[in-house]
Amino acid sequence: MSTIAILQSNYLPWKGYFDLIDSVDTFVIYDIVQYTKNDWRNRNRIKTPTGSRWITVPVRHLHLGQPIDEVEVADRGVLCKHWMTITQNYRKAAGFREMKPVLEPLFDRESPELLSDLNVDLLRAFTDLLGIDTEILSAADFTLGEDRNERLVEICDQAGASRYLSGPAARSYLDEPLFEEAGIDVAWMDYEGYPEYDQPHPPFDHYVSIVDLVLSAGSSSADLIRKKR
Repeated sequence: MSTIAILQSNYLPWKGYFDLIDSVDTFVIYDIVQYTKNDWRNRNRIKTPTGSRWITVPVRHLHLGQPIDEVEVADRGVLCKHWMTITQNYRKAAGFREMKPVLEPLFDRESPELLSDLNVDLLRAFTDLLGIDTEILSAADFTLGEDRNERLVEICDQAGASRYLSGPAARSYLDEPLFEEAGIDVAWMDYEGYPEYDQPHPPFDHYVSIVDLVLSAGSSSADLIRKKR
């Protein structure tokens, strides 16, 4: 049974996002849908001495219906600025010395022009770092109709997947019978049960960027993601 997951790209997403990718055979970046403001597409959170803080990629969002994969990065130097902020807040983290030579080159460069390209570049880099070998594709590579649920089924069908793994937030709108009619099983991701680790700036927060885990736990990061499984 081949399992697939389909999600919009996020900027430096949390560990649960990578756990989902690691749980499937194929992961599809679904950036052909409408960009939403004040969401995870262009920002995420890190730990600081005064609490969790947003790091945000400035974007040019031109109109309401603009798809994610057409949104431009407004500040091409944002990666260098974010690395400075990350360094200031994580230089004393347990895994910082080990992981700095690995992460610094990802940030010491000009950002791609498009937000989606930036997100996917970083996503691929962190999946490699975590030893995740899931196939990563783009929804733009599939032939799709207009209906939201039918599009997901079409991706599953064209990718040869017989099982669709979804985040729990989709329970309110996903048309499960449509998948069943197409012979595709629907399963729901469980994000509970992650172990805590030596995170800087307590109290502990599970819902921060993958950067937090990698700079805190170093080469043990992947084990901590998989431990609950």
